[in-house]
Amino acid sequence: MELFDALWALLGALYDVVVALVAVVVPWTPLIAWVAFWSLAVNWVNLRRVLLSGGWVGVLLIMLMAVLGWGSIAPPESGRHVMLGLTLSNFVGKTVYVTALAVIALLCGSMQLSGLCGSLVCFNDSPAEDPHDAHAHETAAAH
Repeated sequence: MELFDALWALLGALYDVVVALVAVVVPWTPLIAWVAFWSLAVNWVNLRRVLLSGGWVGVLLIMLMAVLGWGSIAPPESGRHVMLGLTLSNFVGKTVYVTALAVIALLCGSMQLSGLCGSLVCFNDSPAEDPHDAHAHETAAAH
């Protein structure tokens, strides 16, 4: 009977550990998903090409719209953000948050481009064939 009690206590302790781990991880789930998406689901070779050819302007405009929308829809209860001992106004605080998310995404890109993701990312780099060209090749082969 003593062995059964010890096993039951062990299962109870394991349950407590799992509950504590979930309580720690759940609040960080959106950030973990953000990092996983930008690290593993985005082809940074192609995105880098787009960003360097002027796409960064669109990213900055999207960031500006996110700050304006988020700041208007969900201002902090006290009207101010407190970060690292600094008191920031609503829109400045939202700008810091949005910029931090953009920097995290760019760091994920630099991690993927440096090869740290290794075999976790594998993108098919062959360009898609234009369906009109395929039809032209079929008709030329038929004649």
